[in-house]
Amino acid sequence: MDTKQPKKYRYDKEIYTALDAITEAQKIAFSPILFQAVLCLRNKGILAYLDQFHQQGVKIEQICENIALSPYAIQLLLDVALSMHIVYLHNDHYILAKIGHYLLHDKMTNVNIDFTQDVCYEGMQYLEQALVEGKPSGLQVFGDWQSIYPYLSQLPTKAKKSWFEFDHFYSDSSFPDAFKQIKSLNPQHIYDVGGNTGKWALFCANQDPNIQITLLDLPQQIKLAQENIQAAGFASRITGYPVNLLSAVSLPNQADLWWMSQFLDCFSEAQIIAILSLIHASMKNDAVVCIMEMFWDRQPFEAGALSLNASSLYFTCFANGNSRFYHSKTFYQCLNKAGFHVEQDIDGLGLGHTLLICKKR
Repeated sequence: MDTKQPKKYRYDKEIYTALDAITEAQKIAFSPILFQAVLCLRNKGILAYLDQFHQQGVKIEQICENIALSPYAIQLLLDVALSMHIVYLHNDHYILAKIGHYLLHDKMTNVNIDFTQDVCYEGMQYLEQALVEGKPSGLQVFGDWQSIYPYLSQLPTKAKKSWFEFDHFYSDSSFPDAFKQIKSLNPQHIYDVGGNTGKWALFCANQDPNIQITLLDLPQQIKLAQENIQAAGFASRITGYPVNLLSAVSLPNQADLWWMSQFLDCFSEAQIIAILSLIHASMKNDAVVCIMEMFWDRQPFEAGALSLNASSLYFTCFANGNSRFYHSKTFYQCLNKAGFHVEQDIDGLGLGHTLLICKKR
């Protein structure tokens, strides 16, 4: 099966006039500074206060009476907000604009903001080093680590909270749609490869009392997941198999369905092929491999493609230095090299997820 036609995101021609282009260039030049200003607008309650007044707006004097910042600080932040079109000014009244509304109320936007601030912001100054060396150089702000994944539990409290909220926000939204597809395959035993905190396994166990699930992940992640599984009362049906997929030479082979959700994007293309080849060699001949990923070329809106390509820089700077959110064509190539063919290719799950249902060739 060939990959589907990519979405059209206007990447094939110039879209700006010269004047618009130089304005966009200034936004980029000052973007780290503007980002911090947005955090202040949100965190100090200015956006929430303006939101109370809807289209009527409110004057600066009243804002100063109700926000715990000096008039200097408030005016400065509002001027920045005007330049960013977060607010607009009508008859001396500040009114929350659509961008301000989404900065305040949109869950995805706030998850992305917190992840950027708490996990990525400080270490992203080492992005160039990470790109040159192929190593997650930004991790040095947290510890002397080779990859973030074995040390997630050791991240500072805010960074850990924002990391898991970011990860779970995108994955959890796809679970109901994904399970409908998985249920139609009638699995009895699922291997959840890269099971993380066990949320998918718990979702499956809650949906179907007959399914057995085994998590295959790093020992540190298995320990974390098992705490959640025991607390939920599913220890008899969800078990763990500690393994490093990059160094393992064999895997168990009892499952009839192998599940990977937002897992393979944590690896380079060569590593993806190696992991898929290991699974191919280990699995039963009639078993099914289900891969759920967010491909930047499959997003229904350009904002999704932008978010995924931006998030890929996190993988470069913090995860391992050589992974990303991929173009779907890349996964087709990796699957082919590992001996698989794609039987079903399903877009539109959750927040822009794609499910690839694969079998051995």
